[in-house]
Amino acid sequence: MNVTNAIPTERIDWVSRDMPKLWRYNLHYFDYLHDPQRSFENKCLLITDWIRSNPPGTEDAWEPYTASLRIVNWVKFFLSRAVAGLKESDRLPKHEWLESLYQQALWLEQNIEYHILANHYLKNGVALFFAGVYFEGVDADRWLQKGLGILRGELKEQFLADGGHFERSPMYHSICLVDYLDVLNLAENSSAAISSDIAGEFSGKVTAALDFLHAICLPDGAIPLFNDSAFGIAPPPHRIFDYAERVIGYKTPRPTKDLVVNAFPSNGYYVCRKADDMIIIDCGPIGPDYQPGHAHCDTLSYELAIDGRRVVVDSGVYDYELSRERAYARSTSAHNTVMVDEEEQSEMWGVFRVARRARPIQAHIDKAGEGSVLFEGAHDGYTRLKGRPIHKRKISYDGCGSWVVTDVLEGRGIHRMESFVHIHPDFTILESGEGPFRIERGWEIVAMIEALSPCRVQSGSGCYFPEFGLSRKNPVLAFSCSGEGPLQLSYRIQKTRNRQTQAHEHANPLSVTLLPSRG
Repeated sequence: MNVTNAIPTERIDWVSRDMPKLWRYNLHYFDYLHDPQRSFENKCLLITDWIRSNPPGTEDAWEPYTASLRIVNWVKFFLSRAVAGLKESDRLPKHEWLESLYQQALWLEQNIEYHILANHYLKNGVALFFAGVYFEGVDADRWLQKGLGILRGELKEQFLADGGHFERSPMYHSICLVDYLDVLNLAENSSAAISSDIAGEFSGKVTAALDFLHAICLPDGAIPLFNDSAFGIAPPPHRIFDYAERVIGYKTPRPTKDLVVNAFPSNGYYVCRKADDMIIIDCGPIGPDYQPGHAHCDTLSYELAIDGRRVVVDSGVYDYELSRERAYARSTSAHNTVMVDEEEQSEMWGVFRVARRARPIQAHIDKAGEGSVLFEGAHDGYTRLKGRPIHKRKISYDGCGSWVVTDVLEGRGIHRMESFVHIHPDFTILESGEGPFRIERGWEIVAMIEALSPCRVQSGSGCYFPEFGLSRKNPVLAFSCSGEGPLQLSYRIQKTRNRQTQAHEHANPLSVTLLPSRG
């Protein structure tokens, strides 16, 4: 969470009232049981002290979501100690630990998060499955079947036909994917293994989800930050792929430098990749209708990588508090898309609430011949405004390092439209007179960006939240125009020469040959 709080082990503050709720949640997850730098004795102390300090029903500690993650982490820890070749006294969990774990599973069974569903409900199912496999008896058999039922139902509900997770967050996609890999791993190595038919059902869907994850990762190997997504929460994709290879024999697709186009219409992600350049566009529903809590105003937004580095970025997520950062991260102006009349494309409120929301009308991406690619999409998020305007966007790629973004606002009446471009904080934007803006890093010009239609162009700054609790200022360009509909804005991002050439020129600034005069 990038928020540190030192807690003395002789007086552990499990309540931590001064810390954000998500920080307190993490305190009760017990992920740190898997930290190789933490001593076995310290881990034992933490388990014992938690049991003594957190009776059933304690706020945060006994919420179903935290209980679910803790049950899984305790079972993993207990199993890892059992097979670690330790002496008997170190190997077996204490009786009070098992008693608490059993009680937590009983409690969770009666407090499943039907009111939240989505990834919370899936976590409940994973925890019941783990408890059912770990223990024996009537209760354990019931937990196993209950958990398995949730897992089978939510696999169909939450993972869409194109392999993507229905909350449209690459971070939660990764988290839920690992959940199913954990289930398959545990089942494969236990006497209470699930049937081969169910295992095959899980493996097939998990493989599709892995292919989806591989296709949407940018050239740096990390996820795009659409909706509530941040680095450092789910395992990085390369670790997920390694884990999947060990569990189900998954092999990542062979890399290629050729032009590749991928469409994931159920999820709403559209990808164009060539060598180390890549653009990924979001034109899907903001999430399931009954649980849009992790949604942002990022319909028709995109992330762009040039020469393997992110240049145009999504703003990510800072926290899950009722804060300015949370409001900004979810806003239209925090994404690489269009705002109309200073209104949000989807009406975000509270921390996890959405009222009227943008819905995609159409979206497709195709190769257009001569190595070029064309994406077209539209959404109805602004039809609640006077004149019922519709935002349409085209993004064309010429196959040689030029991306043209064209936005059209169709509808009646007078409107104002702004199109935002958020640049990674490692770069700066410099204006070159009447010409295009330069996107630079030090002496290196990475790309040029220029308006292709009459408009006002302003440079400013925004906030980039690559991790929870981490905020960095970043350059932002805003293209705007006003008038009677239909309105149009268009700009081009042009990749410059490769870095190796620029590096050579910079290293040899005076490499000029002087020839003798003939006259």
